[in-house]
Amino acid sequence: MFYALLCYHQEDVVCAWTKEEDDAVMARLGIVHERLAAAGKLGPAARLLPTTAATTLRKDQDPPLVLDGPFAETKEQLLGFYILDCADLEEALGIARELGAANPGGCYEVRPVGLFVDGGARP
Repeated sequence: MFYALLCYHQEDVVCAWTKEEDDAVMARLGIVHERLAAAGKLGPAARLLPTTAATTLRKDQDPPLVLDGPFAETKEQLLGFYILDCADLEEALGIARELGAANPGGCYEVRPVGLFVDGGARP
């Protein structure tokens, strides 16, 4: 089963890290990434650019409205994500705990992913 691991944190906190602090976090995460990749568990992963680079398309209007910035004002922002191939939710939560130990603060949302391949849904 595929799971999305959505990474939330306070963007102003993460953006305030020094280069050395950021490099240290990324090095700790890199150790976990290498193990997951070797086990065939790690799919696409991305670190998103700051919300100041976001553009939002509001579909609830006709015509849709394009806005600079993120969709919602929140305490924590979506800063990145992983796609994991896990046997079950418990395995995905274990990986989230391991990544959480390498990355201070914030939280991870774990959500099952339904794939659409060639126009058809697949679990």
